[in-house]
Amino acid sequence: MSSLNTEEAARKAVEAGLPTKLTVLRQKLSQKAKQEKQFRFYSLYGHVCEQTTLLAAWKRVKDNKGAAGVDGVRIEDIEKAGVEGFLTEIAGSLKERTYRTGMVKRVYIPKVNGKLRPLGIPTIRDRVVQTAVLLILEPIFEADFEDCSYGFRPGKSAHDALEAVRGYLKAGYTGVYDADLEGYFDSIPHDKLIACIRMRVVDGAVLGLIRQWLKAPVKEESQGGKPTVKRNKKGTPQGGVISPLLANIYLHWFDKVFHGQEGPAQWAKAKLVRYADDFVVLARYVGSELTGYVDGKLEKWLGLKLNRDKTRVYDLRDPGERLDFLGYSFRYDHDRKGRAWRYLNMFPSKKSVLREQSRLREMTDRRQCYRPLPGLIDQINRHLRGWVEYYSGGYPRGAYRHINSFVRLRLTRHIQRRSQRGYCLGKDTSYYAFFARLGLVYL
Repeated sequence: MSSLNTEEAARKAVEAGLPTKLTVLRQKLSQKAKQEKQFRFYSLYGHVCEQTTLLAAWKRVKDNKGAAGVDGVRIEDIEKAGVEGFLTEIAGSLKERTYRTGMVKRVYIPKVNGKLRPLGIPTIRDRVVQTAVLLILEPIFEADFEDCSYGFRPGKSAHDALEAVRGYLKAGYTGVYDADLEGYFDSIPHDKLIACIRMRVVDGAVLGLIRQWLKAPVKEESQGGKPTVKRNKKGTPQGGVISPLLANIYLHWFDKVFHGQEGPAQWAKAKLVRYADDFVVLARYVGSELTGYVDGKLEKWLGLKLNRDKTRVYDLRDPGERLDFLGYSFRYDHDRKGRAWRYLNMFPSKKSVLREQSRLREMTDRRQCYRPLPGLIDQINRHLRGWVEYYSGGYPRGAYRHINSFVRLRLTRHIQRRSQRGYCLGKDTSYYAFFARLGLVYL
């Protein structure tokens, strides 16, 4: 490798937080994958076992923090006992082929609609090994992925996907096929997923690790009873480090045929924007031929299931229609003066605002009444800045006003609960000015 390429690798290593040696290896894997589209990588397991790879994987797992798995081992426990010994034990078990995955801890997080989303939390030991495999496999499959895929990919973000949607809508692709995959992560067929991976990777040891994680026993605590343990026959648990890459590998083949010579990107000039399992198809006109093609590839070819209650076909220029995607809503609105022409409005979706209200309600509920107001405001400020960092695109002013009003209402109730006789502001002082003096941010 030339000195110039070495310097470039060192720069990228610093940016990615990876050792230079590992970055150079990832560059070589990527170049090989790009140059030889039919090449199958057969000797990767040794790179996974390298101490350099495992140390980089550990640092990523540590930075992501996260809860302990079923074994109860936390990041702090490993640091206290010694990281070097922890990684040496992992490397030894991998080289001797004695590594066995642990159980996955099943937890549920609430959704805005009141339902629960299942998550699987592997042990920290398994998360380190999964991350090591991810570091080796990622550059290979990244060389193949289509530009329409944005989710969980280096150098791409949800904002990039949103800008792509907005650009296509402005260009006149207002026919929308808004499809929803039902339980995508939990429904991926294992045999078909492994077949997709084998199109690029035929290293039996690496495939063996992936099979272990796919079939790992899932432990779920039951209320008032014994915990249940079961093995999944399909799917890859949300929450696993390797799961987003596996999900992208499987849907990549849908992206590929969609843009192929016989795909709707050619004969319907349709546009596909996908963020993991969330995707939307845009065209100047969406007819039965296009929807039939998409349905057939997803359900009959890939063995997935569409949620028919949430899947819709419409034209965004029709009155009252709105596209919700990645927390934002797209809608054609008249300007404030009521003139005949309309503009494409992009703003935080109603569901996103309700989700934010729910989080703010948790931060200011009765269980927090012991907290002094300045400390609570500091916490809310940090949270609001993070929310605004994502929801600053388009025209968010209406959502900002709504959140500002809600925050002040919740804080007013908070200080009233802390005072037995009711909190009394000074004369000619408003709650708005009072909270402003305490440093509450205004969106």
